[in-house]
Amino acid sequence: MATASDTPVLDTLAAMTVDSIERCGLDDETLILTRLAALVAMDAPPVSYLAHMDPAIKAGMTAERLQDVLVAIAPVVGTARVMSAAGHLAEAFGFAIALAESEAESIARAETKSRSGS
Repeated sequence: MATASDTPVLDTLAAMTVDSIERCGLDDETLILTRLAALVAMDAPPVSYLAHMDPAIKAGMTAERLQDVLVAIAPVVGTARVMSAAGHLAEAFGFAIALAESEAESIARAETKSRSGS
């Protein structure tokens, strides 16, 4: 019997991702490169790229490596998809940076509050 959840869609996507990773024999870098290429091919929205930021960073992904992927797949998926992906990636990076800054500010406020005894 299924259990109730506040986020059933996200839970399902997370379970599918975990299952895919467990069944896949690719190393972490190849896996993330493959997933990013698939996102470009299907003109995925920025949130899809954002969901892959943490795994990409953990796999050692660099901006240069990502550019290599875009260059490699451009003749197959076309200019429009590659340019769209570049914009979506930039949006996702911007959102990830904003989240990190917000988290850092929250931590700093909590530390200040803790030190002041409030």
